[in-house]
Amino acid sequence: MQTLARVPFFKDVTDLDFNLFDRRCTWRRFDEGEVVIDYEDETSDVYFIIAGEVRILIRTQAGKEVILAEMRAGQFFGELSAIDSTKRSANVTALTKAELCIMPANVFREVIFASPTVGDRVLHLLTARVRELNARLTEHSIFDLKHRLYSELLRMAGPRPGRPGERSVTPPPFHHVLAARIGCRREQVTRELSAMAQEGLLEKTRGALVLSKPQVLEARLAEALRDDR
Repeated sequence: MQTLARVPFFKDVTDLDFNLFDRRCTWRRFDEGEVVIDYEDETSDVYFIIAGEVRILIRTQAGKEVILAEMRAGQFFGELSAIDSTKRSANVTALTKAELCIMPANVFREVIFASPTVGDRVLHLLTARVRELNARLTEHSIFDLKHRLYSELLRMAGPRPGRPGERSVTPPPFHHVLAARIGCRREQVTRELSAMAQEGLLEKTRGALVLSKPQVLEARLAEALRDDR
């Protein structure tokens, strides 16, 4: 039987009776490239990712799509419509084959109020998302394209195993994906990445985009912030 207990988000939650909610949720598998929810959908379900990865796109008033986030197992999306019952403001598409637990809005609310642990986790995640959105807004207001790219790469990168001081983005992102994340054209990203490689700041390996000197990128971002004051 499918149960919320196997959803990564609910791992180690001990103050929730899963039996009360399991039968009120549905589980569904999505193929790579399949749309999970689309702009202006009137649904209000919350989606918990059990396996796979999805991409979230938002659309500007001018009709341009911008990549807001990519989410993996353990994360969830769709909570805004569950909270305020408005139409969907984003498109979510499966990047890989994915399995999702779909929770109706009323069940989501009941779970939050029934479990202080779950409520606390939701609050922390929503706070983190607001902080990230604020950071992105600041970057678009202050930084030029080059510095926005620095910031996005640092945000996407994790420690490189066996190479202290270096960070890597795995797998290496497509240039058009980076462009959609920072609001520019693919050709501009290609040019800036080439410039970084020539400076010795960037290296592309078979399975990753390596930031050889992330501390230099961080210093340049800090300098750009000081110059803006």
